Amino acid sequence: MRVLVAALMGGIVMFLWGAVAHMALGLGEVGMRQPVSEDTVLASLQPGLGNSPGVYILPSIDPAKMHEKAAMDAYSAKAKGSPYAFMVYLPQGDDLSDMSAQLPRQWASDTLSALALAFVMSLAAFSFATRLSIALAASVFAWLSTLVPYWNWYRFPTNFTVAALIEQVIGWLIAGAVMAWWLGRNHSRTA
Repeated sequence: MRVLVAALMGGIVMFLWGAVAHMALGLGEVGMRQPVSEDTVLASLQPGLGNSPGVYILPSIDPAKMHEKAAMDAYSAKAKGSPYAFMVYLPQGDDLSDMSAQLPRQWASDTLSALALAFVMSLAAFSFATRLSIALAASVFAWLSTLVPYWNWYRFPTNFTVAALIEQVIGWLIAGAVMAWWLGRNHSRTA
């Protein structure tokens, strides 16, 4: 039960930190830009991408042709001379100002992440500092295993990637401190 309470506390703290990081500090918008001519870009999406939602990388190559030298040479030349784009495409659109579905999912994600972290923190009679170090290590691990590959392979902007590290480390240190306190408090009472 103490792990579940720690997870709920950590999930709430991380969710609240995320709101501060995005709304007050702007860490969630670092590296994002507005298009020069949004209407021109939007008008080209439907004819160019069709009706299939998904993640698109431009320029692209059919994976079935990646073993063909001529196709790869043509792709390489096109990639060197063209702009690059990595995009999430929804042909039907969505109201991004309505976060009624995203907010509960974010809270659930934060809480499930906190549950995994609380489980690891509770495996032994760790000190507060050790539990906090576990939270730090977990945040850096998550960043290294997710955002660094996006930076490396999909060309996410460096400042976006670094801002995500700052957001994750600070958030999980704050949430981790609350969780470490709670887990240590309950552990010392039951020992």
